[in-house]
Amino acid sequence: MESIIEQAIARHHKGYNCAQAIVCTYADLFGVDEQTAYKMSEAFGFGMGMMEVCGALTGGLMLAGLQNSAGVETPGSTKAATYKIDRMLGEAFSEATGSLLCSELKGRDTGKPLCSCDDCIRHAARIIEEKLLADAQ
Repeated sequence: MESIIEQAIARHHKGYNCAQAIVCTYADLFGVDEQTAYKMSEAFGFGMGMMEVCGALTGGLMLAGLQNSAGVETPGSTKAATYKIDRMLGEAFSEATGSLLCSELKGRDTGKPLCSCDDCIRHAARIIEEKLLADAQ
């Protein structure tokens, strides 16, 4: 597990945003090429560019949709189950980091960061490994 988590961190250090680091690291497991994963997750870094929900978590939620959605053949049929997975991932992330919000994680208003971007990526990747991928096996 540590190796794949470090792959996500390495991507972040290469300039990928937090969402891209997560989505691109796991893209091949979900049948998505890295170029597409990179492009589709670009707007989600830095809390959707507005310091809202952390991009590392949002990247994990994108993966939850890829894993759980039935797709366009049966619209809406898996939405409730996917939202349940989203809540589980979000709760685990908040417990590990202290918040879901980039602004709080970075300490924008307090000057006291709760979690670095690298650590948010590490926590998101660990949660994906333990909660999302472990359940799929």
